[in-house]
Amino acid sequence: MADTHRINFEPVDIEMEVGEEENILDAAFRQGIHLMHGCREGRCSACKSYVLDGDIQMDNYSTFACNDSEVEEGFVLLCRSHAYSDCTIELLNFDEDELLSGVPIQDVRTRVSAVEPVTRDIVSLRLEAVEPAGFTFKPGQYADIHIPGSDEHRSFSMATTPATPATIEFLIKKYPGGRFSGLLDDGITAGDELALSGPYGTSTLKDGHILPVVCAAGGAGMAPILSILRHMSETASPRPVRFYYGARTAADLFYLDEIAEVGSSLQDFRFVACLSESMDGALPDTVTVEAGNVTDVLARHETDIARTEVYLCGPPPMVDAALELLDTQSVPKDQVFYDKFTSPLFD
Repeated sequence: MADTHRINFEPVDIEMEVGEEENILDAAFRQGIHLMHGCREGRCSACKSYVLDGDIQMDNYSTFACNDSEVEEGFVLLCRSHAYSDCTIELLNFDEDELLSGVPIQDVRTRVSAVEPVTRDIVSLRLEAVEPAGFTFKPGQYADIHIPGSDEHRSFSMATTPATPATIEFLIKKYPGGRFSGLLDDGITAGDELALSGPYGTSTLKDGHILPVVCAAGGAGMAPILSILRHMSETASPRPVRFYYGARTAADLFYLDEIAEVGSSLQDFRFVACLSESMDGALPDTVTVEAGNVTDVLARHETDIARTEVYLCGPPPMVDAALELLDTQSVPKDQVFYDKFTSPLFD
């Protein structure tokens, strides 16, 4: 049996146990400690921390997330780190409100209720919770769906809200050869059972905050933003909201009626569709459309974005460009929340 060691996190003064066979991030989840994280695969650096004392070794990880010089200095990615002694770790990125108040990780058996295409490469997958009868999460979070007949899983954001825990919707982009998304064309049908685990993610709506909300998304990044907007509607949030959605063409836009309906119940809401390749195509007169990448349109409209709370979700290039824009506009980092969706290689 593997040895167990004590981990002390600074500067928050939280202690926990970790077995040598489990990574530190998973051990924290198991004990109700919700550390900052993103991909959980050693590729995004959201869980990067600094080892003050102790013996920690990392599994395979991307040097883009933690380069060789950083590793030599003592930086680690907690999602890939195993402790082989008692350790003291300095958290570089943490949310005190989330640390001990996150939603516990759940294993849920679900049944597929519908698989429906919403664009040429995005599918709506709707599940009904079977055991337990509901799935608890926060708006903006994601879950792991386990690939039938394998030990693998893929991560997708929920588009629904905690108000309907028995019904879970995911918006999934299909990639050629994708292990899971390929099953959405031929392999997964209504009535099938799927197992999911979660929730994960810290890009969640911060209830009780009062700043205006700016959302920017692309592709299947629609899902967590829609969850946030639906939750704000359900809770009668008075906060102003601006939603910028990036797509290539008009044919890549979807759920426009849903967005309009949710927006009509908010006190101050505006949606802008940002088309990067072509403005051709019929769209409702009620939809505001502008040419350009979502970050370009965002920059044109949000001249006072430092006084807002920003939520981003979509492909890594989109998120990286948005983060660079926000940095030039001096947006405080504790007002920015984001998820980068994985590349086709990991679908």
